[in-house]
This record gives sequence, C-alpha cells and structure tokens, in this order.
Amino acid sequence: MRNPSSARQGFTLVEIMIVVVIIGLLAAMAIPAFQKVRVSSQDKAVLNNARQLAAGADQFYLENGVTTVAKSSLLGSDKYVKALNTVASESYPDNYTQGVTITVEGIAGARTVTYAP
Repeated sequence: MRNPSSARQGFTLVEIMIVVVIIGLLAAMAIPAFQKVRVSSQDKAVLNNARQLAAGADQFYLENGVTTVAKSSLLGSDKYVKALNTVASESYPDNYTQGVTITVEGIAGARTVTYAP
C-alpha cells in the first residue's frame, strides 16, 4: 500500500516554468500572424469602400452629365452609397473626378490604399 505522505502534491517550479515558456513561444508565433491578417482585412475593407464610392460616382456622372462630384452628393440613405463604414480611421477624398485614381490615406495612421477605377 502507498504511504499518503509520499504522494505528489502539485507541480514543481521547473514544470510550471516549462509551461510558461511554451505558452510564450506560441504567443510569439501567433501575434504577428494575427497582425498581418488584421492589416490585410483593413486594407480590403478600405478598398471595397473606395470601389463603392467609385461606382456611385460613375453613376452620378452618367445621370447628371458631369465629370466631378463631391463625396456629400454620394453618401446618404437616399443616395448612391448608403453608408461608409470606416475601419481604421482612414480619410476618403472629398471630391471625385471621372478617370482619376482614388487614394485613401491614413489607414491606421500609417498606410495608403489606391484604387484606380
């Protein structure tokens, strides 16, 4: 029969330290991958917003016979683009001209995305 006082009561300091090191290594590998996916997702959302604005601007050009339109004429519940959801504090141009590239700046304070219609 076993002596109850010789039974193991818990983890040793070495075992706990090994677990902490393994968790740290897993976190060190996962966090950069997560950040890369996050940046890619933000850029795709901004590019999609730029596409919607460009499509709305094209429709405005066709309907009104003009070559330039203000962003305020495109956005609204009764206009060409219902809502523009910003994802990373980006700033969209105030005016759109037919055939001119759309540049969205300040994505997460550092990046720029360009959309050529």
